[in-house]
Amino acid sequence: MFHKFDRNGARKKRHLRVRNHISGTPERPRLNVFRSLSNIYAQIIDDKNGVTLAAASSKDKDFSGYGGNVEAAKAVGSAIAKKAIEKGITAVVFDRGGYIYHGRVAALAEAAREGGLKF
Repeated sequence: MFHKFDRNGARKKRHLRVRNHISGTPERPRLNVFRSLSNIYAQIIDDKNGVTLAAASSKDKDFSGYGGNVEAAKAVGSAIAKKAIEKGITAVVFDRGGYIYHGRVAALAEAAREGGLKF
């Protein structure tokens, strides 16, 4: 019998495996990335208090264009960095969400670094 490989299930397993080792603190929160086919999302999360400190996505009102490409990821990365700096957050822990560090995820991370976040 043929069993189709569940890519998203495998990604979720990888994400849980990574989350066993990293956690966001108030001093150094977690920068989480989620990507879908047509959009990309980023959140800065304090796991100790269970609070999202800042969020940006390609679905925000100030974003225009298609959200599923590298240019959109760069825009979201710079937006999340700007929002974090405004709230006094300079250092974060990067959580790639089980995705490989390539393409849109890497572009978001590089744009966030260029925006002033340290990780």
